[in-house]
Amino acid sequence: MNLIEIDSLDFPGVGVFASLTEAQLRSRLDPAKAVFIAESPKVIKVALDSGCLPLALLCERRHIAGDAAPIIARCPDEMPVYTGSRELLASLTGYRLTRGVLCAMSRPAPPPVSEILDGARRVAVIHGVTDTTNIGAIFRSAAALGTDAVLLTGDSCDPLNRRSIRVSMGSVFLVPWTWLPGDISELHTYGFRTAALALTDRSLPIDDPVVASEPRLALVLGTEGDGLPDRVIASADYTLRIPMSHDVDSLNVAAAAAVAFWQLRVR
Repeated sequence: MNLIEIDSLDFPGVGVFASLTEAQLRSRLDPAKAVFIAESPKVIKVALDSGCLPLALLCERRHIAGDAAPIIARCPDEMPVYTGSRELLASLTGYRLTRGVLCAMSRPAPPPVSEILDGARRVAVIHGVTDTTNIGAIFRSAAALGTDAVLLTGDSCDPLNRRSIRVSMGSVFLVPWTWLPGDISELHTYGFRTAALALTDRSLPIDDPVVASEPRLALVLGTEGDGLPDRVIASADYTLRIPMSHDVDSLNVAAAAAVAFWQLRVR
């Protein structure tokens, strides 16, 4: 174990955990150097199990022989494990570390859409959702409720954002996902029918048996505030709504996604 005790906020090598923004971590100009940060031993374990490559650890001293020990044992011997007091690491990162451990990992290249959809029957399309908590919650529900893959439009939040990963409890590493470069109509090429979750005059109830019987279905989920754009709704094969009570008009997008994933799962 390459244990490195740090005693200041400007120690060489720890900038990846503190001074780099999410955009800088993604390193769009040089994807080969792109990094993401996973937080907590449980989430890091899921990432390692999925094949992600660890680059460095930041760990509170008290967790070296505790919660972090199984993670450290799986990492290369030469990989730096930076450690220090709880207070110093909180000052470095700007927040208390969840379970005392952060791991910088090499960001995998996003696979092509064709690879993601091969063999899939139920797919979620995240369209313009920018809240990191909602992204993480959608992925967690997708993993738990049988959704085969997730596609995201380019204006959606990055699933490998640190907070998204933590909220998903590592589910971003369990469900295949990639970016959707074109319009949702592209999914017809792969034999999918599309269903937009939206409140319109032509919306069908989400338990419509015709929709549920579709062999390949993509559920399109919109932004937290404005929902899906009219053009996206118009291009969908179906528009679905979740029946509400007590004059509530809609659910948060993450809650609505969970309901839709369960109701329209492959039986």
